[in-house]
Amino acid sequence: MKTALVAASLLQSTVGFSTTLKSANVISLPGFKTGSQPVSRCSSALPSTISSNDDLLPGISAIGEANGQLSEQLEGLSDSNYFRLYCVDILASCEYMPQELFECYSETCEVYPIDDDEIPERLRTHDYNENEFEIDGWARWDMPSNDYYDLEQFPEGYTAYDGSSVWNYIHSKICFQNFGYDDDHWKADFNKAVSGLHSVVSAQVIRGINDKVASGEAFGADEVWTDPKAEFARRMGSTGETPLAVENLYFTYMILLSAVGSMRGKLMQDCDAGVFDAETASFIKTAISLPIFDNPAIGVAAQKLSNHAVQSPGDLWEARMRSRELLRIVNCVQCNKCRLHGKIAMMGLSTALQVLVGGPNGKMQDPNQIRRVELAALVTTLYKASKAIKLCQQMTV
Repeated sequence: MKTALVAASLLQSTVGFSTTLKSANVISLPGFKTGSQPVSRCSSALPSTISSNDDLLPGISAIGEANGQLSEQLEGLSDSNYFRLYCVDILASCEYMPQELFECYSETCEVYPIDDDEIPERLRTHDYNENEFEIDGWARWDMPSNDYYDLEQFPEGYTAYDGSSVWNYIHSKICFQNFGYDDDHWKADFNKAVSGLHSVVSAQVIRGINDKVASGEAFGADEVWTDPKAEFARRMGSTGETPLAVENLYFTYMILLSAVGSMRGKLMQDCDAGVFDAETASFIKTAISLPIFDNPAIGVAAQKLSNHAVQSPGDLWEARMRSRELLRIVNCVQCNKCRLHGKIAMMGLSTALQVLVGGPNGKMQDPNQIRRVELAALVTTLYKASKAIKLCQQMTV
């Protein structure tokens, strides 16, 4: 079982940061016909068709019922400067693998920093003051600079960039080897969460292909994967390259939900302190008051991680080290838009792990220790995962 699941994680590595691959066998799901037809319907798939893990089924069911309402509130938050502006070193060098220089000349790959006068001084000062070096920190975000990027100006999208070499490195070098996704250890939970984040990226790629088909936009001659249904089957289907891709996505979504739920007190304090404008504060208060955050079924994944972590707290330095590496490996992504969104997603997952098991002896972290960029990335990644769940609902109708 362990060997099979580790092999599955390596297969998942063929799905890159906003990628399309050049060679693979297309696997069709039952009832799907291949061909470039967009998918628009959405329904909640039966939990039993998503996972055979009895512990996760109630949470999967709860997510199916609540995701639409939560996604609406998260979409509202994405308009706020707090959640859409990030200071990123787009030109940082890859330190992990030799690479041939790849220049993406397509406008779909490029991002540009916003003008200085568009950066709220309060936000810039906040980020600068919070940037302190921690030798054992869970993540090391890029050093403050004047280069802020706006996610509203450069939203995630299909770029046709092949990031499979980076994902292969993540699964084979950074994730823990010889641990299956459902083994009784926090290292297995870590692997499962990373796989789930990979599924978030895969879903974004498939959604981009689907949107391109729906708009009637032509694909380039070198773009092989143009069928969203076939791509879902290959990347995320139960008989595809990663049979547990969708289950792992739900697991990661539960981890993110639990982490955001644990941050509700800080979010409310920040609302009352005027950190957010009135409209953003309203979206936050509505979102964090949704019943999904108090549903015990959602907390199963986080509780599993916590229970495993407290059994071997002396080993959690390995998790911190690997979460830092997850962020730094994204510097090897040679598509700037993919790099921007990849860094934020990795920071979001790292922050979730820090919140849930980053305190003393594997306990929860003090929410007040979480920085602006970490909290913003956590909420943004939750929204990315929410959209990935919606894509899966569309594809499994």
